[in-house]
Amino acid sequence: MSGPTRREFLKTGALVAGGVILTRTGVFPEAVFGADAVPTLSVARWDEALLAEADLTQMAVKLTETAVANLGGLDRFVEKGHTVWIKPNIGWNRRPELAANTNPDVVGTLVRLCLEAGAKTVKVGDHPCHPARQCYRNSGITKAVEAEGGKMIYLDKKRFIDAEIGGEHLTTWPVYAEVTDADLVINVPVLKHHGLTGVSAAMKNYMGVIGGNRGSWHQNMDACLTDITAFMKPRITLLDAVRTLNDHGPQGGDPNDVSVRGVVAASTDIVALDALGVTLLGHAPADIKPIAAAEARGLGTADFASLNPVEQIVS
Repeated sequence: MSGPTRREFLKTGALVAGGVILTRTGVFPEAVFGADAVPTLSVARWDEALLAEADLTQMAVKLTETAVANLGGLDRFVEKGHTVWIKPNIGWNRRPELAANTNPDVVGTLVRLCLEAGAKTVKVGDHPCHPARQCYRNSGITKAVEAEGGKMIYLDKKRFIDAEIGGEHLTTWPVYAEVTDADLVINVPVLKHHGLTGVSAAMKNYMGVIGGNRGSWHQNMDACLTDITAFMKPRITLLDAVRTLNDHGPQGGDPNDVSVRGVVAASTDIVALDALGVTLLGHAPADIKPIAAAEARGLGTADFASLNPVEQIVS
């Protein structure tokens, strides 16, 4: 399913929420938002007329910079001397053009922006399903991260610790200590199809910070994802939809299943971001069980348009 056009997407969002999606040519002016106002959701979208001819590296960089700037910049989240953990999806031994993993240029740009905001150290890592060294290298993420001064971390099985999740389904579960010890965790998934949950986005990406028998989560995925999301207390999340894997996810492998969509979104509301993502893929948020469960738990809103997201067209 290719998903709605930009016109249909904006119209649908506004009708669902009765809200207005705003377009800005730069960081929102105080005269419009007020000196103390901060946005909850920003969407950077490449000009549709230029998608076919776009340089995807340039696109990913500019979309990421714009989405972060229009959320208030990383200065809003990163303090001088902070250790930041960036959590992309690096789960699969796939090249970037297959869209099974987060776009490497989105990740590299985030590393640079964190360091510019004053972070002392930026670590990047995931708990892949395929062998980690192959995933890290072939995804292009290692090269992009190291070029910007970040550190790739291979998750040591001995460093998962039993954490008090305190959820409705999960009471304790092994979590990677170095992630939870960071001053800030930035979750940056790729938007893609998933055979079990329908869509894989931000909440699903937290499975890369846990150990244990992850397969057992498949028996009650919506409750498990809601519990781990509540435990992680997300402050900022980015959604990579530069390319999207539209079928045969989560690992894909067929270029025909991939679309260049040209979108990066950033939010302080992880549920809204996931809802926006599933809408981009042509689904209704209410039909995706983890989104419904997380909204019912009070972790955010699936009515993303009610947040009056700031949208900017980039070219």
